[in-house]
Amino acid sequence: MTYLAHERYCAEIAHQVSQLRELATSGADLAARVPTCPDWSLEQLVRHMGGALRWAGTMVRAQAQEMIPPDQVPLGGGPEAQGDPAALDTWLAETGELVVGALREAGPETKVWTWTGVDTSGFWARRMAHEITVHRADAALTVEAPYEVAPDIAADALDEWLELVEWVRRTGAREWAAELRGPARSIHLHATDADPALHAEWLVELGDEGVSWRRGHEKATVALRGPLTSVLLAFYRRLPLDTPGLEVVGEREVLDLWLEHASFG
Repeated sequence: MTYLAHERYCAEIAHQVSQLRELATSGADLAARVPTCPDWSLEQLVRHMGGALRWAGTMVRAQAQEMIPPDQVPLGGGPEAQGDPAALDTWLAETGELVVGALREAGPETKVWTWTGVDTSGFWARRMAHEITVHRADAALTVEAPYEVAPDIAADALDEWLELVEWVRRTGAREWAAELRGPARSIHLHATDADPALHAEWLVELGDEGVSWRRGHEKATVALRGPLTSVLLAFYRRLPLDTPGLEVVGEREVLDLWLEHASFG
């Protein structure tokens, strides 16, 4: 696995927390349904994200060698007051400081339990950076605000997502892994607006053995082309494939199969 610098993830978490705070306190209706996570209101989304950050930060600070139950994390569920933007904002600000402080103090190599076997604090820095990057998109879509993400973070988020799916293939940790097996098919992701130095193209191969992937420009059964942020959000099922600016070329049903089954929700 190739990570960005540990401090890059820490800085991105701090940035994303700030962005999420702005969305949650901009006069938005905290009871509004999140279109991409319809079981949640905006407030529930923010509490979920803050709780995940606090959980990860607590484990990193404790150098936990086994999972700490989320219900044992202080204020893991958010502030006591419901529907209070000021209380939510204060809690989220404190959350960001706690997790970023813990990650910076630990550095990337401290041994910490994770659910993938990559048992380092660096895993949590990367995972939380991308978790909040995507959930901020959920919040932005809810309040109809513009959304962009730095190209290096977006590209790394796609790398991480593919690594997690590949981990599922190896371990059988999710039942949906079996649904991705079958005759040889492939998916090409192509970010059309990225700097060539970023190499923002991916080939995902599906077959009898499951899933493998690599960066590169190669012919595939189906291609998804468009701006990097849009490709990221579509691959995370946050944008429909017919979103303006996105283009699907080839056998769309292969991409639909992936989007239907490759999920950690």
